[in-house]
Amino acid sequence: MTINTRLIFRWTAFLLAGGYCVRMLIFGGWDGFAGPFRFLTVWALFCSFFAFSRMMAIEEGRSEKRWDGFVCMTAVINTMVVFLYWRLYFADPTSVTADGELAAWHLEIYLHLVGPLLQVIDTIFIHRSYRKLGAAFGWLIGVIGVYVLWAELVVQPLNDSPAGTVTSGLPYRFLNNLELAERMSFYATNLAVGVVLLLLYAGIAWGFRRRFPAPEAP
Repeated sequence: MTINTRLIFRWTAFLLAGGYCVRMLIFGGWDGFAGPFRFLTVWALFCSFFAFSRMMAIEEGRSEKRWDGFVCMTAVINTMVVFLYWRLYFADPTSVTADGELAAWHLEIYLHLVGPLLQVIDTIFIHRSYRKLGAAFGWLIGVIGVYVLWAELVVQPLNDSPAGTVTSGLPYRFLNNLELAERMSFYATNLAVGVVLLLLYAGIAWGFRRRFPAPEAP
């Protein structure tokens, strides 16, 4: 009996993402407007769940649509979440948590390490994405742009906390200590980081495809 390691990997990734999505909907904290959907981490989580569901559909022969642009964007957004979260956490834990303490170690490790890593592994080494970058750039700019508008124009006016020295209601505490121009600069810088990550992953994926060409279909 041959063990299908790809299928096991993708089922594991899909079930983990689905389980944490359900957990987020139930225990994610709905004390403020939009609840957990105020945070980019949660957007990345649900994007991963959808991406893994599409990979499962391909793996099981239920779909031939590759969703290359979307899954590449999802890998990049997840990586951005990892870098941003841990950089901000180690600089000042209260900037990304309510009281400076990690909520639940398994949740934090999944959201800010394991889940993103599974997504990156699938896109580069299994799905072999990053072939046509136009769609990936479009998805990346679109999702980050929509999230910024969501945070600034919807979440901030409808929430009173967290509060900062400049404003209140923005999803992450440190953002409320920045003037609008400073926040726009922060968003633009991180979009640029996302573009660099996309190009980096595309380079790695290209090298992998050259070194290990996909077997031809029988």
